[in-house]
Amino acid sequence: MLWVLFLLVAWVAAGVSCARLCSAAVAAADAPDTTQAVMDRDLNLYETAFLSGGPQRVTDLALVSMYRQHRVLLASTGWVTVVDPDGRDEVERSVITAIGPEGQSPVPVVRTALATTESVRGLADRLVTAGLAVPLTARAGVTAAVRQVRGACALVTLTAAAALLMVPPETGRGMVAAWFALPLVLTVGCLLIAQAEVHPYTSWASPAGQRMLGRITVPRRPPRADDGTARAGDDLTALAVHGAGALADPALRAALRGKPVGAHWGH
Repeated sequence: MLWVLFLLVAWVAAGVSCARLCSAAVAAADAPDTTQAVMDRDLNLYETAFLSGGPQRVTDLALVSMYRQHRVLLASTGWVTVVDPDGRDEVERSVITAIGPEGQSPVPVVRTALATTESVRGLADRLVTAGLAVPLTARAGVTAAVRQVRGACALVTLTAAAALLMVPPETGRGMVAAWFALPLVLTVGCLLIAQAEVHPYTSWASPAGQRMLGRITVPRRPPRADDGTARAGDDLTALAVHGAGALADPALRAALRGKPVGAHWGH
């Protein structure tokens, strides 16, 4: 009957992890009513970028916007160099500070530094207060809870396998398998429900924020003008919504992804 100990471990892991996920989902869903806010306001580009991709997307948007205005250089090797040290808004000033006193830094370093600046934290706080962004604690809680349920699912499988190896075939392995099937069904079912119901709370935008993002109709690759370039507004909006993949310039995409495609410097 040693297999019963494995069964108890499986049940405890399944029960605790599923209960934690339910608790985290309830906490994440406890947001203010934003129906009126969704109807009465539009998102600016920084807000759109944050709700779509978090601080990293905000950094990319600011860098490309400054690049378009010839105030920074972006190398396809993944480095950014300051040309004009005067930022035109709080986020741009934070970007210049994040680049550092030498005026040059790798893009990933700038992203990491900008995420902790007051400008980005203030942007996040405003969106959370409006009910458009998921609070950091809620995102972290839901993400950790989902990982715990996945771990419990794996543990149930392993303990079931160990228990079945311990039980002689003639004593009825079918009954043992049936007992372990219950916690396995519980964890798998919880993950499936989480995929549909909890998934919105693992993204940057809350359900209300995702509805606002859905109102922005911009193609992943904006139409090109006669000279082969996109209008600046369309290009930046596509970047804010879809990320670096929306940029037509492969050198720019490489700069933001840190993957060199040559030694070209943007001007």
